[in-house]
Amino acid sequence: MRRRDFTASLLLAAATRSAWAQAPAKQHRIAIVVPAGPVAYIDDSGSRFWRAFFGELRRLGDDLAREIGVALGSSLAGIPLYGEVLPLERNPDLIVASTDAIAQAARAADGVVPIVWIGGDPVQAGLAASLARPGGNVTGVTVDAGMELWGKRLQILKEVIPSASKVAFLAMRGQWEGPYGQQLREAGERLKISLIGMPLQESTPSEYQRAFAEIAHEQPGAIIVSSRGSLSPYRQLIVELVEKSRLPAMYP
Repeated sequence: MRRRDFTASLLLAAATRSAWAQAPAKQHRIAIVVPAGPVAYIDDSGSRFWRAFFGELRRLGDDLAREIGVALGSSLAGIPLYGEVLPLERNPDLIVASTDAIAQAARAADGVVPIVWIGGDPVQAGLAASLARPGGNVTGVTVDAGMELWGKRLQILKEVIPSASKVAFLAMRGQWEGPYGQQLREAGERLKISLIGMPLQESTPSEYQRAFAEIAHEQPGAIIVSSRGSLSPYRQLIVELVEKSRLPAMYP
């Protein structure tokens, strides 16, 4: 596991623990929601990220009863997400939300249950008034280094592969059509690189297969993969599809 990923999981666990630090001692019920992938992905015997997360909670002294709800990528478009995946009658003590969209949906449905979130810019996502005084019922960890990082990644890719005149960007459709995609396209114009979108409607194996099949006729010189958590459950599949395409790629 990369140090950044490991550190993020420990920070997320610490934020989870602190969210109920003042509550009476009890067996806590956590609702964990991720944007894509099977339930096994967030089991403490599965993904290394979640193994570190649960291990840190045990180290901090919590005996947990976990209520796990997994929101598949296709469900994100059907907000209200919270009512579909985490019914209020289950009474979770806390929601762990992976990605901005899930945190936004959970908070919109219920403004009382504490939400521990990991994602991009909390202020831009409307989850916090400011980093110094966030307010509300959301806390957590941001792994966003700023949109300008995308331009830097493209610059590095151009230095490594000077002949690359077209670069494909694998991302969820909202990211490709939003500020991040725009930032990347503007950086491409400065570097005389044509950016080609590989927008995903949802994070599922068939959607990745479709995106790679459709981009083949464009003959890009390289691929940049989004850093969004929605893609994480299928990172191995993405690597395999990139290898089949025989294209150089940059991963977050």
